[in-house]
Amino acid sequence: MANNKSAIKRWHQSLKRRDRNRSTRTLARNAVRHLRETVATGDADAVKAALSTAFSTLDRAAKKGAIHTGKADRQKSRLAALVAKQ
Repeated sequence: MANNKSAIKRWHQSLKRRDRNRSTRTLARNAVRHLRETVATGDADAVKAALSTAFSTLDRAAKKGAIHTGKADRQKSRLAALVAKQ
């Protein structure tokens, strides 16, 4: 446990940041999962909308620092390839 005031403040900040990042990462993972499920159904319009949503949430998570920018780019590339293969 932290021993001084500034370390305690940092600890509290890290807890809040962890919860915020966890929420953002969960939204991104759910968007990717939804896209994969939509691709399985084969509805082209729904796939296009889900792809846009997934890209947006991945970009937002990377911008906020919840996930690494390279990871977001890699996932977007793989998802685009999945949709193109359909």
